[in-house]
Amino acid sequence: MRLTTFVYRNLTRRRVRSALTVCGMAVAVSAVVALVGIADGFRQSFLDLYAGNGIDVIVVRARSADRMASELDETLGPRIAGLEGVASVEPVLMDAISLEDSGQIGVVLQGLDPAAPTVRDLQITAGRTLRSGEQKSVLLGRILAQNLGKQIGDKLEIYEGEDFEVIGTYDRQNLFENGSMIVPLAELQRMLGQEGLVTAFNVTVAEPRSAETIAHVVATIDGMRAGLSAMATEEYVATDNRIRGASAMAWSTSAIALVIGAIGMLNTMIVAVFERTGEIGILRAIGWRKGRIVQMILLESSLLCLAGAVVGTGLAFLMTYLLSRAPATAGLVSATIPPHVVAQGFVIALLIGLLGASYPAFRASRLTPTTALRHEG
Repeated sequence: MRLTTFVYRNLTRRRVRSALTVCGMAVAVSAVVALVGIADGFRQSFLDLYAGNGIDVIVVRARSADRMASELDETLGPRIAGLEGVASVEPVLMDAISLEDSGQIGVVLQGLDPAAPTVRDLQITAGRTLRSGEQKSVLLGRILAQNLGKQIGDKLEIYEGEDFEVIGTYDRQNLFENGSMIVPLAELQRMLGQEGLVTAFNVTVAEPRSAETIAHVVATIDGMRAGLSAMATEEYVATDNRIRGASAMAWSTSAIALVIGAIGMLNTMIVAVFERTGEIGILRAIGWRKGRIVQMILLESSLLCLAGAVVGTGLAFLMTYLLSRAPATAGLVSATIPPHVVAQGFVIALLIGLLGASYPAFRASRLTPTTALRHEG
C-alpha cells in the first residue's frame, strides 16, 4: 500500500478527531490572518493617506509620545516653505473625538486651511468643499457620513454646544480619510483653545521628488531649531506608536491562539501514534524504514494544518468583512487582507504541523517491530 493511501486512511477513519484538530488550527490561523491583516491595513491606510495627497515629509514636535498631541507654532509654516527644496507646506491640527450617540469612537477630526491642497483636491461626492473665512462648516468622509446617517444641510454636534453644518461629503479612496471629518483650521483652533498652534506640517518637496531631495529637506528642517522633528512619510508611519502598538497587540494575541493550536496538534498526533502502535510495528516488519514512518506522521499533521489554514483564512476574510461593515469599526477596518499576510498564515500553520508532529514521529520511528507488535497484543 502506498504512503498517500495510508495517510488518507489514517485521517479519514477518525473523522471527528481530524475535524476538531482542523477547527482548532483554523481558529489559530484566523486570529493571525485577521488581526495581523487589520494591523497591516491600518498601517497601509496611513501611508496611502500621505502618498495620495503627495505629502513627502511630516514635521512634528520632537520626542512627542503622542503625535496627535504635538503642538507647533503656526508661524513656522512660512519659514519651512522658504527652505530650499520645499514646494508647499500645509498646517494641520488634529483631534480624536467620540460621537457616542452614533456609536462612533475615535473619529479623527482634521483642521485644515480651506485653501490647502488636501482640501482643494478632495473628490466631493455631494455638496461642496470648504470656503475661506466660513465657520461652523464640516466635511464628512463617505463612510463616516453613512455611519452617522448625515446628509447635506444636517447639523452635527462635534463638541458640546458646537453644532456644525454638513456642507459636503468626500471620497478619497482611503479608509482612514473616509472615516474622518474636516473643519476649517481656525475653527478647530478656536474650539480647542489652541489659536496659532498646529499638530504638524505636511511638506511636499520640489521636483525632482527623489529620496535624496527628501533626505535633504528633512535634514534642513531638523537643523532649523531645537524641538522640531521632520520625517519622510514612510518613517513617520513606521514609527507611529499607535500603529506599532496595533501590530504588537495583533501578534501577541495571535501567539496565544497559535500556542493553543500547537498543543492541540501535538496531542492529536501523540494519541494517533499510540493507537496505531501495532500498525506501525507491522509496517516496520514488512520493510518500512524509519524515515518512511516519520514521513507518514509529518504528512498527516501537515495536511491537517493546511486544511485548518484554508478554513481559518476563510474565517478571517469573513471576520474582517463584517468588521468593515459594522458602524463602530467601518472607518477603521479594511475588508481586504494583503496576500503576504495570508501567506504568513499558511507558513505558520505548516510550521506548527511539522513541529507538533516532530516528537510523535520520532517516537514512532524508534519503535521496533517486536516491541510494537507486543504492545498490540
